[in-house]
Amino acid sequence: MIDEGLLAYLEGYITEKRKNTFHKVLSNRTRHFTVVLEDIFQPHNASAVVRSCDIFGIQDVYAIENKFTNKVSRHVAKGSQKWLNINRFKEDGDNTKACLEELRTKGYQIIGTTPHTDSCVLSDFDVTKKSAFVFGAEKDGISDYIKEEADGFLKIPMVGFTESLNISVAAAITLQDITSRIRKTTIDWQLNDDEKQVLYFNWIKNTIKNPDKIIDHYYEKKNVL
Repeated sequence: MIDEGLLAYLEGYITEKRKNTFHKVLSNRTRHFTVVLEDIFQPHNASAVVRSCDIFGIQDVYAIENKFTNKVSRHVAKGSQKWLNINRFKEDGDNTKACLEELRTKGYQIIGTTPHTDSCVLSDFDVTKKSAFVFGAEKDGISDYIKEEADGFLKIPMVGFTESLNISVAAAITLQDITSRIRKTTIDWQLNDDEKQVLYFNWIKNTIKNPDKIIDHYYEKKNVL
């Protein structure tokens, strides 16, 4: 539960323009879709995907780190990472299983992105279903475990000699398509009011300098009064 008084106090440290920007962005954020990065080892690829998630309104990113640490390059991500929820699974060698289990408890179907022959073509994908899109390692793609456990597969049609896209490009194309189409439906794809308020509070904290010091000062004044 967010302290309404504290929130109002912190709002005094940002401009009206920034507040309006936050509310506008929040109105387009979604948890209907999420992105899973499985063992992405090149920082510029992971960073580019994170940036695309922010651009197209995806709030949550799940990073599976069985072999490699998922690092974000500030130069590529352009600060987008501070507006998203990055969920890391790196405790042991079975992080993929743990990640899928958590996603399923949240109601997501698992969709592996691969040029697999049985994959659904992007334009035919049913956007009304709550979905987690798994993007695999640069060279090998999604793991065998994902291939076995996924509820479905997705591919982007290609007509050239090259058989695959860079992961960051594939993610951008996918997210642009599905988020554009979901906004044309009547399903409830937006965040609820409580989710928006929590993010709004966190974004303000991420924006102002020395937020912990300011929060301490607020409660000191409140206790005196």
